[in-house]
Amino acid sequence: MDDVNAMPVSRNVTLDSRDEAILLFGMRDQNLRLIRDVLGVRLVARGDTVQIDGTEETVSQAERSFQQLRSTLRNKGKVTAEDVRTILEVVRAGSQMTGSTNLTMLDGGKYLRPRTDGQGRYVQALRENDVTICEGPAGTGKTFMAVGMAVTLLRTGQVKKIVLVRPAVEAGERLGFLPGDIVAKINPYLRPLFDALNDMMEPEQVKKYMENDIIEIVPLAYMRGRTLNNAVIILDEAQNATVSQMKMFLTRMGHNSKIIVTGDSTQVDLPKGIQSGMSDALKRLRNINRLAIVYLDKNDIVRHALVQQIVKAYED
Repeated sequence: MDDVNAMPVSRNVTLDSRDEAILLFGMRDQNLRLIRDVLGVRLVARGDTVQIDGTEETVSQAERSFQQLRSTLRNKGKVTAEDVRTILEVVRAGSQMTGSTNLTMLDGGKYLRPRTDGQGRYVQALRENDVTICEGPAGTGKTFMAVGMAVTLLRTGQVKKIVLVRPAVEAGERLGFLPGDIVAKINPYLRPLFDALNDMMEPEQVKKYMENDIIEIVPLAYMRGRTLNNAVIILDEAQNATVSQMKMFLTRMGHNSKIIVTGDSTQVDLPKGIQSGMSDALKRLRNINRLAIVYLDKNDIVRHALVQQIVKAYED
């Protein structure tokens, strides 16, 4: 009996316009040639339509590649050859997502690994860059993956410290009226980071690391003046940092450190008239070496299926 996956299939990808096609295909169709050569498919472009011929597996990979490339084009306004190569590498890993794509072990012996092509690009960016900024809607795993990378680097001895940072916008960065020490005051804002940590490590281990200052939680306002070496520094909910706060945070990085910035530009809680530092950084920092910007979208949502529909409804 013939392998169904080896049988030839043909599908079409329809783009929004001829202009999108020109930007997507690259100069002299170089991006199309790269997709064709790497995936082993036949591509026929007619106006705003691309016909893909190949096996079920390779055609599916090509479709997913075009989906990722279109998302990149919407967010960046352009698609580079490096973008195409990265996306193809991640897509070819596909649903296998094992081995080198594992991030860390979760409670219960399971491994944390990317579940979408977008998450795969994110993990690759985290591994290859000193600073990674990830923008995307709720449920895309941007914070969870960041904490997973931090725990992995800590467990393997590549860093000595994890620093979790979050703006406390609702309290206007003035936390004095809340009861308790600084940990108690900022704790409500860092709950998602704690939840992620407790999924990957025993709660007693997390507590011990915090007592020994191996894991540190810091409100963004308290980061000024510090330099952190041998650390992973995560800024969560970064859309609620101001431009000056974002600059201050990014310049805290010392030797052998990684900075990870996560946020959702559609959920800014800053007072009216104050620009989001994350939105500013996404434009200002896009061409710096060893600094990656990754955009996730509704296709990368891995929470309850309804979350994807809710995000789409608000986009519409």
